[in-house]
Amino acid sequence: MKIAMILTSHDQLGNTGHKTGFWLEEFAAPYYVFKDAGATLTLASPKGGQPPLDPKSDDASAQTEATERFKKDPAAQQALANTVTLDTIKGEDFDAVFYPGGHGPLWDLAEDAKSIALIENLYAAGKPVAAVCHAPGVLRHVKAADGSPLVKGKSVAGFTNTEEEAVQLTNIVPFLVEDMLKENGGNYSKGADWQPYVVTAGNLITGQNPASSELAAQELLKMLRK
Repeated sequence: MKIAMILTSHDQLGNTGHKTGFWLEEFAAPYYVFKDAGATLTLASPKGGQPPLDPKSDDASAQTEATERFKKDPAAQQALANTVTLDTIKGEDFDAVFYPGGHGPLWDLAEDAKSIALIENLYAAGKPVAAVCHAPGVLRHVKAADGSPLVKGKSVAGFTNTEEEAVQLTNIVPFLVEDMLKENGGNYSKGADWQPYVVTAGNLITGQNPASSELAAQELLKMLRK
């Protein structure tokens, strides 16, 4: 089982002067779901090296069992500090791909031609593609084989407009995940704010928020084991 985890390299929260990046729980929880299942993981990002961590995901209030485990795991920290560049990732070398969120991906991965091509390649090959929280934003320009938006007519989830309002970033982000998925013809649905909610459509798995990351990873494993 070879799984690629694709992280953001973007660290600026618009022009607020604040930092952003990936959300720690959304990386750590899936990382250990996959590791504990014996998967071989490759971590990648557009620029390679250490991806920027959203400082808010490092707050005491945002910690979980998985994040605590990560902080005591030098091997995992080393792996994260040395992500390969996204342009070295080839779809045929992997059985699945997982995108952790955080606000960073809305700026870089959503517009990244390599990321778009990777998702199109894997999806067309019938391999699982999973994205959680803000990471369903990476599907913004991804097309199905017929040229229509990949999410068109498919059940999808992602960070809700009300969750974005709660963190007061509605007017800062380049686009709202919920609105984009609907505009692209996705059958968007959601659970309660901040509660785990994951939907699957064919080999596409999308989760709503940080709390959904472990569940999304488990769904991806189930798909791989079929």
